[in-house]
Amino acid sequence: MKKRFIRLKLKMLLMVVLGALAAGGVGLLALDFLIDGVLQDPFANLFVWIARHWFGQTLEESLQLYQSCIQANKPYLLTGGMVVLMLAAFYIAMGRFVTYLNHISAAVRQVVNETGEPVVLPAELEPVENDLNGIQRTLRAREQAARDSEQRKNDLVAYLAHDLKTPLTSVLGYLTLLRDEPDLPPDLRAKYTGIALEKSQRLEELISEFFDISRMDLQNGGERETIHLSMLLEQLADEFYPLFGEKQLTCRVNIVPGLQVAGDPGKLARVFDNVLRNAVSYSQPGTEVELTARSEEGWAAITISNEGLEIPEGELASIFQKFYRLDEARSTRTGGAGLGLAIAREIVENHGGTIQAESTGKRTVFTIRLPTC
Repeated sequence: MKKRFIRLKLKMLLMVVLGALAAGGVGLLALDFLIDGVLQDPFANLFVWIARHWFGQTLEESLQLYQSCIQANKPYLLTGGMVVLMLAAFYIAMGRFVTYLNHISAAVRQVVNETGEPVVLPAELEPVENDLNGIQRTLRAREQAARDSEQRKNDLVAYLAHDLKTPLTSVLGYLTLLRDEPDLPPDLRAKYTGIALEKSQRLEELISEFFDISRMDLQNGGERETIHLSMLLEQLADEFYPLFGEKQLTCRVNIVPGLQVAGDPGKLARVFDNVLRNAVSYSQPGTEVELTARSEEGWAAITISNEGLEIPEGELASIFQKFYRLDEARSTRTGGAGLGLAIAREIVENHGGTIQAESTGKRTVFTIRLPTC
């Protein structure tokens, strides 16, 4: 910070030094030329004339007054004159400093008013110029992020309207059919009841996902305890086998035994559940989902990979944002409210870990790192 304004300090110091030198030079010139130099007689005659004609002094009294007031007090007069001149020089230097403040004030208004023009300041204020331009870029980025977030929320309203309406219409249709057709065969009645139940569960999933992130309950760390991560992952993989079977997927598990982390077991189970469901939703039928867990220098590294929808490189950083979904993924069958991965990131980061995604071709890999006990 001390080195940032070297140019400004040097310029202000130069102005003060030049002002002091100018004041000293003017004082010495006044002494040499006005009082003791070539202008001594004209100055003395002027002094005597003023004393005689303005103040009514005699010639002798005027000469004596000149000797006592001017000649006898030359050092004091010189010092006083130099002080006045130095104050004038200092005032000029402060005027320049005020000009700098006016430049900065105008630049701040330019940033606040969001004119879009880059801030340009004198060379001495280059650090301030860089800071203000950096602030301007940050504000633009935040404004763009806010617009993107608002757009995602608007999209969410449209998505939810579609996603909620479709299963709700099915539920109402089948329930109405069951009500209006009491003589339906038992097998057909069971089929319609099952479809209505499936669509109702879909509605519940969408609504629960939305309210989970809206409540921001994930900000609380929850009860922390030692979690046997290896056992948790193996149990979760077993629970997903019915879902793998429905999609004609296979699951390869490679988990190092004995991994332990500290955290909220319910919330961490939610993380792996969300990521696994994402892998199942976007996998191509007949492909393999791989779940691995290993130890890496104080970290537990869990990877979940699948073959399916390719994620463009520019969108990898966005998939963990709230309400985000790939455009190609928009469907009632696969797309949730776009909150599952955002929920997972909130939980992982609150546990001191990281989550990231990579996509190469049609292979997508999610990597979660959590500090081990």
